[in-house]
Amino acid sequence: MKNVKLERRHLETDVLIIGGGTAGCYAAIKLGAQKDLRVLVVEKANIERSGCLAAGVNALNAYISNGHTPADYVEYARRDAEGIIRDDLMMTIAESVNGVTEDLEHRGLVILKDEAGNYVTRGWRNVKINGENIKPLLAKGVREQSNVTVLNHVNITDLKVADGTVHGAWGFSVRERAAYDIEAKAVLIATGGAAGLYRPNNPGFSRHKMWYPPFNTGAGYAMGIRAGAEMTTLEHRFVALRCKDTIAPTGTIAQGVGAKQVNAKGEIYETKYGLTTPQRIFGTGRGMGPCYLDTRHITAEQQDDLYHAYLNMAPAQTLKWIENGKGPKGQPVEVEGTELYVVGGHTASGFWVATNRETTVHGLFAAGDVAGGAPQKYVTGALAEGEIAAASMAEYLAAAKGTASHEEAGEDELMLQEYEAYLAREPGNLTAEQLEEAMQKVMDEYAGGIHTDYRYNRSRLTLADEKIEHLESLLPQLAADGPYGLLKIYELRERLTVCRALIAHLLARRETRWHTFGENADYPEQSPEGLCYINSRFENGAFHIYRRPLIKGGHYEHTHQ
Repeated sequence: MKNVKLERRHLETDVLIIGGGTAGCYAAIKLGAQKDLRVLVVEKANIERSGCLAAGVNALNAYISNGHTPADYVEYARRDAEGIIRDDLMMTIAESVNGVTEDLEHRGLVILKDEAGNYVTRGWRNVKINGENIKPLLAKGVREQSNVTVLNHVNITDLKVADGTVHGAWGFSVRERAAYDIEAKAVLIATGGAAGLYRPNNPGFSRHKMWYPPFNTGAGYAMGIRAGAEMTTLEHRFVALRCKDTIAPTGTIAQGVGAKQVNAKGEIYETKYGLTTPQRIFGTGRGMGPCYLDTRHITAEQQDDLYHAYLNMAPAQTLKWIENGKGPKGQPVEVEGTELYVVGGHTASGFWVATNRETTVHGLFAAGDVAGGAPQKYVTGALAEGEIAAASMAEYLAAAKGTASHEEAGEDELMLQEYEAYLAREPGNLTAEQLEEAMQKVMDEYAGGIHTDYRYNRSRLTLADEKIEHLESLLPQLAADGPYGLLKIYELRERLTVCRALIAHLLARRETRWHTFGENADYPEQSPEGLCYINSRFENGAFHIYRRPLIKGGHYEHTHQ
């Protein structure tokens, strides 16, 4: 064993925001108005270009227009999620999406407008933007707040929790040999969802070509799970319908130019299986493939618009058209489903939160993709939750003034020694990359991945859990050759934790509530008993399942026990 000592860095703040993506940045901006509060944003990359908006986006998919109301948006989300949504969370989001959209425009975001000066919409809940600079605009807003400090290139791994209350977090620099012990009076997790749990569409060198950012590892979920927070609806997985090989978005084609989904015979199959997101994937898997978006009817002008749209968000698709010598007008666009993700911005997966976005751990809040119960929130919904959480944390801290801080020096030392142990260990026969590939193979083959057309059953899931738990037991054998190697080990640990939680939830929902997203071969139909939330807590090394009732209208509030 090498003798490795990390520099200890102790920080104190009022609010700790873990994750500098969409929700985290917006929460920091809103907390900037509370000049008496010290706010620290910690991001493992750099808030200038981190999170799901790193490369930009060409539309805001949650905006209410054309005479529709927030209640209409809640019902749209309910239909798409087959009834499993939190009305209180969805309504607070729907009531806020237009306001945060206008705020983004004031901050410099270019939103396309018609001759009358109205936003250019796609349907009634989507506005078109030139959003390649959306993340730098949010980062600029954070930097303008005098009471907000940004700590880039630091990876948070674990929460400090005592007596059911959060008191800060531990982490380490991904560039320097330094460990961080952070004390905080309130913590917001805004780290995003989980990619890379399953074997991806494109293996090897191209495995990063996936729908959800590969650097979103489920870190927030994992630290909450290990801290005993209640999680909800993790079994509501997400699969995206994408352009084959490039994994580029399909909505711009389907909605933008009205392309229908057709099978190899040229038959339109989308009307047979349904038009919700899971139904579109389900139909593609059963539509006599290869399957396509039929773009052969579009005009030359529409084709040019598609070239430009994809250059803004997925340039590989435009390059593919050019390299093939045929654009979308000359041949239909082949589509496929992606591997699976756990992402609370599209499905209902994540932390079980009160309406104010506080989790079941006192003082710990969640916003964006990591917060459960509110699917179809997209970019503006993540911003809305960041704003809601910011206001709630300010109220929480105002009520908690004068309370004593918490000190656990011995626990701090144990956590920092764990980092050093990985750095001190001599390399052995196992690497983090090997274990990650083994994890993805297990999940793909036994937990309903592409390999089994997204189907799973109890027997396979039981084997998956045994195999994932075994991979977890091998983590102490890994060695890190520096801060980046240490990051890869902890990202693997995060994914393995989320895998185990996901498997527990899949086992608990004895029905097929969402085709493809949760294709249970033992229970291929919906069940009336399935109209509930499947929740879990990790206690004493095991996942305990709780079934919470659906509440339509009104609010669900939990108590801290």
